[in-house]
Amino acid sequence: MKNRHPLLDTQVELVISGKAGIRGKIIDFGPDILVLYNGVQFFYIPLIHMQQMRVIYDDEQNYSSTPELPFEPYNDSISFRKILLNSKGMFSEIYITGNQSIHGYVTAVMNDFFVFYSPIYHSVMISMRHLKYLVPYNANVTPYSLSAEQFPLKPTPLTLARTFDQQIRKHMGQFVVIDLGENPRKTGVLKNIDLNLLEIADASGSSVFIHYDHVKTIHLP
Repeated sequence: MKNRHPLLDTQVELVISGKAGIRGKIIDFGPDILVLYNGVQFFYIPLIHMQQMRVIYDDEQNYSSTPELPFEPYNDSISFRKILLNSKGMFSEIYITGNQSIHGYVTAVMNDFFVFYSPIYHSVMISMRHLKYLVPYNANVTPYSLSAEQFPLKPTPLTLARTFDQQIRKHMGQFVVIDLGENPRKTGVLKNIDLNLLEIADASGSSVFIHYDHVKTIHLP
């Protein structure tokens, strides 16, 4: 049986990578992830991205009627990987980079990356270490109110590698979008990977080099 963490039921304000001022009550705590309830949603936040946490005493939100967790409770500690595996097929919001979130669902979990299917981006390969948070939807909610026909639960299957590095190499010579296309210079043909540098030929034909450690997502347009 897991031990009760001293921060459970504490009201806090979190600063995570790229986001500031997420307030709520800590519902669960694991070795590499915490669960925060903000009165409306549950945030599953990998601890590696928690830059600062402050206990707050003046929060006007009432958390006394916290609903059941979206996932079944664990007899032992929750973990980042367990949450990803349990979220497969569950409509969710995830935040990775920039000013936007992605809405969809996890379709596969590999060694160090997972695949997230979105009605906008379709199948996106995401490095686990770059996921900032995951927020599950209510069971009766779908993104953009799409029907099952418009947003199928079984997208076209992909041939996946075990690791993110191997998956990227599978797309050599293909037109790819890096980091959701936030930077247009990260969209183009993947020409080469050498010494952890990805070479992308952009729209002008110029070579753009991106270090592997800074590749958060990759998908095919």
